[in-house]
Amino acid sequence: MTIIIIILVAMIIGLLIYNITIHKKIEQFNALNRQANNLRVLQDFLTTIGETSSVDEKIQKINDILIEKYEIKYSTIVVFDGTEYQIKASNVDKKHWDTLKRLQEVPIFKDSVATATPKYITVNNDKEKLPYQEMEFARAKSAIFFPIYEENVYIGYWIIESGVPHDFDNIDITIFEVIKDNIVSVLRSVVHQKTLESIVRKDLFTGLYSEEYLYGEGRKIIDKYTTSAVCMFRIMNIEEINEKYSRKMGNETIIQVSDYIKNNIVGEYIFIRYMGPKFVIVFSGVDPESAIGFIKNRKQDLEKMNIAQKKENFEEIDIENTGKKKKTSKKSKKPDIINPRLNFVITTYYKGTGMEEVLKKLEQYIDNCDKSESSITTI
Repeated sequence: MTIIIIILVAMIIGLLIYNITIHKKIEQFNALNRQANNLRVLQDFLTTIGETSSVDEKIQKINDILIEKYEIKYSTIVVFDGTEYQIKASNVDKKHWDTLKRLQEVPIFKDSVATATPKYITVNNDKEKLPYQEMEFARAKSAIFFPIYEENVYIGYWIIESGVPHDFDNIDITIFEVIKDNIVSVLRSVVHQKTLESIVRKDLFTGLYSEEYLYGEGRKIIDKYTTSAVCMFRIMNIEEINEKYSRKMGNETIIQVSDYIKNNIVGEYIFIRYMGPKFVIVFSGVDPESAIGFIKNRKQDLEKMNIAQKKENFEEIDIENTGKKKKTSKKSKKPDIINPRLNFVITTYYKGTGMEEVLKKLEQYIDNCDKSESSITTI
């Protein structure tokens, strides 16, 4: 009998050890699974950052990824833009947005902001409401508020919500802290793009977009294709025109040259004023060899163009011997005629590479070539 008891005790101990081992393995597996899921989410974040879309579209897509991958009912990202708090991404009905973008003012979240720690709140039944809710009772019953800091500067918050009371009681907050850190990384990564998008402007004389357009909206078009031809050209005799005739004549030359190119741009070609007398044409989806035909024809036409600026002679005459004088025009002189001289350089842009580096290479060639050069060069 004693032997049987010993055997049973040994079996029980063995089963306990086995169960403990299995439990540890399950925990390890779950931990690995969570890590793998976090890595997949991070990879999706990185892919989104690299896409050719606006900053706001990227943040919205990142929020959608969080909702899908972590099965979150509601997720809202709010960022301070320097003047006010703005909802950058949310799947909550817009009628609640005014409330959601003022959460930093809610007393229960003020301590969370001050200490940079998340705050979990919930209700016990469907008759209760969360402290920040004003007009909704049934939508959210649990919420976790995550203040967002970048280099110790408070820049906004991320809040996740559930329609179930106590839904986040057993959730691993550390996972969402990692996600929050990834959100900060994304916001930091796209801030440069946001700056570029906000400073895109149109040139006063030509009505063309500036260089920054190529890094935002223009890139959406260009990166539809694996490769594109990028061409920079310069009006090489612009300084001579300004000195020999006038700066007004130089401006007129720039306007007429840009108008001619602008009126001959087709399809998804992009034409911008790069700087001063330098312009850029991007032939989206076209190789340099194919673009050269277009450039050659435009160059010939432009250099045959006669750009004129009429000059008026004025004389002062006495008005009926009153001593008062006014200017009256005499017969116009023969207008000055000039012909622009253009120098083109062209290269290949590959999707996903730095457009700014390509432009620097073209500009370096244009700036360092002989001032008398007027050709089409492929580099």
